[in-house]
Amino acid sequence: MKKHLFLGLFLSISFFATGCKKEAEPPKQNPPQNTTQPAPLYSYEVVNTWHHDPDAFTQGLQYLDGELYESTGLNNHSSLRRVELTTGKVLQKIDIPGEYFAEGMTILGGKIYQLTYQTHIGFIYDQKTFKQLGSWHYEGEGWGLTNDGTYLIMSNGSNKISFLDPSSLAIVKTLEIFDEGFRVEDINELEYIKGEIYANIWRTDSVVRIDPVTGKVLGWINLAGLLMPQERTENVDVLNGIAYDEKGDRIFVTGKQWPKLFEIKIVKKSGAAQ
Repeated sequence: MKKHLFLGLFLSISFFATGCKKEAEPPKQNPPQNTTQPAPLYSYEVVNTWHHDPDAFTQGLQYLDGELYESTGLNNHSSLRRVELTTGKVLQKIDIPGEYFAEGMTILGGKIYQLTYQTHIGFIYDQKTFKQLGSWHYEGEGWGLTNDGTYLIMSNGSNKISFLDPSSLAIVKTLEIFDEGFRVEDINELEYIKGEIYANIWRTDSVVRIDPVTGKVLGWINLAGLLMPQERTENVDVLNGIAYDEKGDRIFVTGKQWPKLFEIKIVKKSGAAQ
């Protein structure tokens, strides 16, 4: 089991994880950086709650132009979907070939980009028709994917985030993510929100806010308690899935095989609004 050396008292480790992603070596402690203040801590308020398909092993989530898009994982169960936000009804869907374990996805320039876990291949689709337009190969594992309007932003489960040119799919920049001198490992699903990168930390109830220029951690959001204990059935897995409605300034979160999707408001740990 990995040892998380950062913010040990804050992270809420999920003991119900199924371990679908492979274990890695424990992260090594790095020399402290010149930091004087710890990253602030945030909590949340639930604004709305909607149904979410409990069979959807959520790996990527995006809200765009009034519609919710979702990438789901597991071999022989992976898919790409367009979903009705308020009902959870699947409006459009394609199944991914069984040998692929789908991961994060994002939409940029009318194209959907979708990662796979350990097969080193990403797929490109037409946003409207879901017709596959192409694919690309990358080194390492595919975990989370978002974009800043110019570049694709990709995680691989380490403390590194890469920026890719959407035309060539070449890496143009890589950031290492640290907080108080410690590597922030297991960076998973990503979402670009108001000039920051929000990232799920795998197997925890935590979302980290990252400066996309420096890689500095800007804050930690504790999302523990979203699901009631009776909702955590045998199949329910970890928190994973962040989407942002830019026009409505709304944040949505869910998890792998969660029965609910939540609209939340981020608040400071003291209870003051963000």
